[in-house]
Amino acid sequence: MQNKDDKNLAAVCGLYCEACTFFIATKEDPERLKRLAKQFQLSEDDVKCYGCRSDKRLPYCQECKMSACAAEKGIDFCSQCNDYPCYDLKQFQSKRPHRKELWDNLDRIKAIGYKQWLKEIKKHYTCPQCSTINSAYDLKCRKCGEKPSCGYVEKHKQAIEHGLANM
Repeated sequence: MQNKDDKNLAAVCGLYCEACTFFIATKEDPERLKRLAKQFQLSEDDVKCYGCRSDKRLPYCQECKMSACAAEKGIDFCSQCNDYPCYDLKQFQSKRPHRKELWDNLDRIKAIGYKQWLKEIKKHYTCPQCSTINSAYDLKCRKCGEKPSCGYVEKHKQAIEHGLANM
């Protein structure tokens, strides 16, 4: 069942917040939160994030160009914009493996609506063995160890491994 806060899990750019490693760390993995804080040289509070549309986001996400642009234009998703896909979104999409499916996500949101998309995308990041939602960077399930951790990782494993090696 969807609730009114579900849009917080659908970023304006087409990312699925519930599968973000920072979101997972914030909601249910204190050890991951500690590792991320150390890795990014921020406090644990600074790396907490409750979704791209929430009041508590990562410092990087608070400065998101797409979010600010969408708010200024009064739209919910980048794909609703006359300038879609803009230069800023193209640059954003090209820089990290967890963003590989932004175009597909935004097209799907436009076609079926974000509520139905959330149902579909959740399955894409869910472990087939234990039903845990994993991030794009969890090569094996963070709960049961299943490889690959989810459909996204299965589809983009090579790009993810390359991205992890270059972080």
